[in-house]
Amino acid sequence: MAQKHDWMAPALAGGLAGLANGFFGGGGGMILVPLLTGTCRLDQRKAFATSVLVILPLCLLSSVIYFFRGGLEFRAALPYLVGGLVGGFVGGRTFKRLNMDWLHRAFALLILYGGVKSLLL
Repeated sequence: MAQKHDWMAPALAGGLAGLANGFFGGGGGMILVPLLTGTCRLDQRKAFATSVLVILPLCLLSSVIYFFRGGLEFRAALPYLVGGLVGGFVGGRTFKRLNMDWLHRAFALLILYGGVKSLLL
């Protein structure tokens, strides 16, 4: 039988990812990937893929909340949505062929870029 605390760490990680999505409109994956590898002991590839699965409903929920509060601009988002769908398809198809060291570094650079950009705004 699973112990009561077995689900607490993953639920807390999900809660932190949800807070990030709610506060910043995204970024939950940056929280989830390290926690999925550390807490759940998933390998990097499974952690990235699982993060995408977890983030989808969080993004949908955040979008609904922003929509009802009048914070969405569909016309402005449309080109990004189209590009994101194409990029997501290409990324998903090539994911297995990527070197994990390279992917790790690219992910770190993306986080660093976002942090620096946020500090400079």
